[in-house]
Amino acid sequence: IFPDPFRRGKNKLVMCETLDNKKQPTATNHRRKCNDIMEKAKDHHPWFGIEQEYTLLDIDGHPFGWPKNGFPGPQGPYYCGVGAGKVYGRDVVEAHYRACLYAGISISGVNAEVMPGQWEYQVGPVEGIHMGDQLWMARFLLHRVAEEYGIVASLDPKPIKGDWNGAGCHTNFSTESMRKEGGINVILEAINKLSLVHPQHIAYYDPKGGKDNERRLTGMHETASISQFSYGVASRASSIRIPRETDDKGFGYFEDRRPSSNCDPYCVTGAIVRTVCLEGAERKLSMMYVPTGPPDLSKLQAH
Repeated sequence: IFPDPFRRGKNKLVMCETLDNKKQPTATNHRRKCNDIMEKAKDHHPWFGIEQEYTLLDIDGHPFGWPKNGFPGPQGPYYCGVGAGKVYGRDVVEAHYRACLYAGISISGVNAEVMPGQWEYQVGPVEGIHMGDQLWMARFLLHRVAEEYGIVASLDPKPIKGDWNGAGCHTNFSTESMRKEGGINVILEAINKLSLVHPQHIAYYDPKGGKDNERRLTGMHETASISQFSYGVASRASSIRIPRETDDKGFGYFEDRRPSSNCDPYCVTGAIVRTVCLEGAERKLSMMYVPTGPPDLSKLQAH
C-alpha cells in the first residue's frame, strides 16, 4: 500500500498479487516464490539497489526528441547531459521522481542515459521482497506520469537497432557479511557461484527467457556477451562489476549488469539470493534457456 501522489490526501495505491481460482499464484505472479526465498535468507539481510533504464517514445513509437526523418548526433554528449540539445523529456523524469518520493518509494537518483531520450532512476537500498514491490510500483508511477504528458515510457531492452545503447536493469546486491571488513572474499565467493549458473540466470533475467537480452547483451555498448560470464573491477563490459570503492575498501557490494530493463524484479532478486545465500536443493535453479550453451569456465574473465 502506497500513498497516492495523484489524488493525495487519504487516497492509497494498492498493489495486489494475482491468484487463480484455486488461490494459487498465476503464471505471471512470481512474488510469492520470491518472498519464500527472502524469508529463508532473511538472516543474510540481502540489500538491493536497482538501476531502472527506460526510453521515452512519442505515441508513434519514435524516440522522444529525435528528428522525425533522421537521427540525432552520435552518442557521447547525452549521458548525464544538460541543455535542450542534449536531453529530452526532463519534465517527465522530474514529475516521476516527485511522485515516487510522495509514494514512499526509496528512489535515490535519476540521470539522463547514453542514448538520447533514454533515462534511468535508481531505487534502493531496499531489503528483501521490498525491492520487487518498490520497483514495480515505481514502474507503475512512471507509466502513469508519462501518460499525463502524452508520452510512452518503454522498457524495451533494445528499442533502437544499430549503434545505440540498450536498456538494462542493473542490480546491485550485498549481504550483511559482504558489507563488513573482509567482505570482498564473500563477494568473490558469490561471483564464483553465479559463474556456475550463468545460463540459468540469463533465463530468469528477462520475460522471454533470454530472448530479449540477446538483442542487448552483445559485448558492445557497455555490455558483456550473453554467452560468456565475466567479472571485473569498475568494468562496464563485464557480467558482474565490482565497484572501485568496494575493491579499495575490501567490502561493499557488487553489480549484476545482466538483467534486462523489462525484467521481473521478483525473478531477478529471487534468483540472486537463491544462488548466493541458499544451500543444497533450495539453491537449485531450473535450466529454462541456454543462449549458446553453458559458459566456458576455463575462460572466466577478470578484467
